[in-house]
Amino acid sequence: MRVNSLALDDHVIKERFVRAAGPGRHQLPRKATAVELRFDIGATTLPDAVKQRLVWLGGRHVSNQGVLTIVSRVHRSQEKNREAARAQLAGLIRDASDAVAERKPTRPRRLVRQRRAASKSHRGDVKRLRGGVRGLRD
Repeated sequence: MRVNSLALDDHVIKERFVRAAGPGRHQLPRKATAVELRFDIGATTLPDAVKQRLVWLGGRHVSNQGVLTIVSRVHRSQEKNREAARAQLAGLIRDASDAVAERKPTRPRRLVRQRRAASKSHRGDVKRLRGGVRGLRD
């Protein structure tokens, strides 16, 4: 499998075809059309930074052993589900291989800070003036 000039060995990708459940588990299909891809992240030759981002992007689909599981049951044919699962895996690897841009810390300008402070004091004045008139009761 190739992902943007990155070749993956087929021994790190295991495919399994399972039966896709119908809506509400009614009318179960007789053929195994759903595809379950299991991608062993630790067994690949990807750089460590890409592996870490792939584990983070995979989220709950990554097991404790570092195996990413992708299930595709969208289509009715086995071949289309296989292509969809491989495309999803390729997209995840592509996203993980993009370097994360470092955030450059910024501060608001002085004029913006002054406007915010003036707005806050104005709101405080409005709330303070909402109170009833004091000292008129005898």
